[in-house]
Amino acid sequence: MIKTKQETIEQAISFFDEGYACSQSILLAFAEDFNIDANMAKLISSSFGGGMGRLRQKCGALTGGFMVIGLAFGNTYPKDMETKLNAYKKVRELNKQIEDIHGVTDCSDLLKKNVTKEEVEERKHHAIICRNVVADVAGVLFEIIEQSRMNSNIK
Repeated sequence: MIKTKQETIEQAISFFDEGYACSQSILLAFAEDFNIDANMAKLISSSFGGGMGRLRQKCGALTGGFMVIGLAFGNTYPKDMETKLNAYKKVRELNKQIEDIHGVTDCSDLLKKNVTKEEVEERKHHAIICRNVVADVAGVLFEIIEQSRMNSNIK
């Protein structure tokens, strides 16, 4: 079944609302499209939430998105530099588009910009900013993949 952009966004948000990490929510929303077992997707992406294991570095939704880019555009042969570099280009494209929307892409910066320390301690940041970033990453990622499908450049 081919999902629409809105269905993909809603699915990612639904996973997030269930309690999955931002990284898991993104990978799970796209897993079926790439024949990835949902349980395997959960495990692979489980430690990337909170800016990679709550290190508050690169946003977990983005790292989940980077995993999907690997599925869509990644290389399987180590010397296939053209494919590898194209995937890296897609990572930078996703990162830039999310940075254009939110101003920053590191978890700590997103939190500082949008919520108070108290809101983080009370776990309110999920509803205030993280849910929005999950939706934005899912939507932008869908567009990147769809554009490549239309150009017949995707595997």
